[in-house]
Amino acid sequence: MELLLLPVIVAISTAIGFLLLGPSHMSGPFWEYLADDWKIPACMTFLFGIGYAFYRETEERLQCRNRDLQSAVEREVAGRELQAQDLERAREIQQTLLPKEIAQVPGFEVVAAWQPARLVGGDYYDVIRLSDSALGICIADVVGKGVSAALLMANVQATVRAYASEAASPSWLCTRVNEILCSNLADDKFVTLFYGVLDARHRVLHYTNAGHLPPLLVRSSGAVERLSAGGAVLGVLPGWKFEEATVHLEPGVRLFLYTDGITEATGPDEEEFGEVGLLAAVHTGSALVSSDLKTHLLAAVNAFCNSQLQDDATLLVIAAQAQESEKHIEAKSSEILDHESASRGITH
Repeated sequence: MELLLLPVIVAISTAIGFLLLGPSHMSGPFWEYLADDWKIPACMTFLFGIGYAFYRETEERLQCRNRDLQSAVEREVAGRELQAQDLERAREIQQTLLPKEIAQVPGFEVVAAWQPARLVGGDYYDVIRLSDSALGICIADVVGKGVSAALLMANVQATVRAYASEAASPSWLCTRVNEILCSNLADDKFVTLFYGVLDARHRVLHYTNAGHLPPLLVRSSGAVERLSAGGAVLGVLPGWKFEEATVHLEPGVRLFLYTDGITEATGPDEEEFGEVGLLAAVHTGSALVSSDLKTHLLAAVNAFCNSQLQDDATLLVIAAQAQESEKHIEAKSSEILDHESASRGITH
């Protein structure tokens, strides 16, 4: 098109030059000048045409690319918003899987706290009523973070609740859970779990620790005992035989169950909060009631790491209270059961 229009453009531009400058500035009649001196105007017009065509093509290409990028960004934003909505729903579902109200037994107070590092996490805790005087106490940590860990956590919770009963010993339960996880988990996945049966009538805790961080039993004298008897993590070694141990919980004892999000919280100097930091916080809050102590411990962890948790943080506190008479225990057990049934809308 440019080559076809080039003679016309040169003729028009030369005519305009004649009209503006006049024949006195030209070296001859218009047609003679056009025939002899067309080369420079034609060359300049041709180069200008090439440059303009290149500019137009580049501009159109950039505009097209900008439109494509804008569409891609809009799709990415929409996808992220949808993903955020899905994660928020997953968080709500995960929260519903955790106990809405902590079951209680006479002579003990049980409180819990859960703070995921992301919207969803792989930590799990449960307090399962086994009878009017017995509770199943469980805390677990699934390797990894995010949605995959949350899905595995839900699987572990369902399995534990399926096997938990007053007749099921902690070692037997861990063996059953381990068998199921070994047949279902990927090679790079595993679960640490602590499960215990709190017998309020005899004031003892029967437990098995499957590779979890040892809970800290702090007696009224200040002595600290670590509950580590058990065995390997779950989901790795099929056929593993788990050990079981029993501890007496006299009045004044406090038991702290936690996940590594507590002890591995890192401060500005890359130092971890650790078991030492947890025990120090326990000591400074020793005069607090269990619910306030739980809040105090989490506040200490968040202050240490400037609320930048590297992993999910879960905490269970079990406090042994003063000894009560048998009749008082039975009356209080009935009161607790009536309260829990009422909260679920059940009438006796």
